[in-house]
Amino acid sequence: QVQLVESGGGLVQPGGSLRLSCAGSGRDFSVWSMGWYRQAPGKQRELVATFVRGGSPNYADSVKGRFTISRDNAKNTVSLQMNSLKLEDTAVYYCGAALGFMSYWGQGTQVTVSS
Repeated sequence: QVQLVESGGGLVQPGGSLRLSCAGSGRDFSVWSMGWYRQAPGKQRELVATFVRGGSPNYADSVKGRFTISRDNAKNTVSLQMNSLKLEDTAVYYCGAALGFMSYWGQGTQVTVSS
């Protein structure tokens, strides 16, 4: 069974930091594009940061300079270090993997930024 399992969400104050992790199982994701997306209440899911098949990371403009994505192909994991969090970063964060017409999603982890 192929799975992506996220962890590391939670409640943090503005300016704080969180680290999200995503562990893949059931398939070798090393040649897949992997990344993080988020969906805030009432909004569409949007890209946060991704690695496209071994290339350099891509970031949404809203998180550049604050978030850093990393991956460990040997462990089938992708992580997102989030610093200087803002209220508008509040969302459910999803890990996603894609290769051609195939894609997988994790169940999501809630990140709430609140004072």
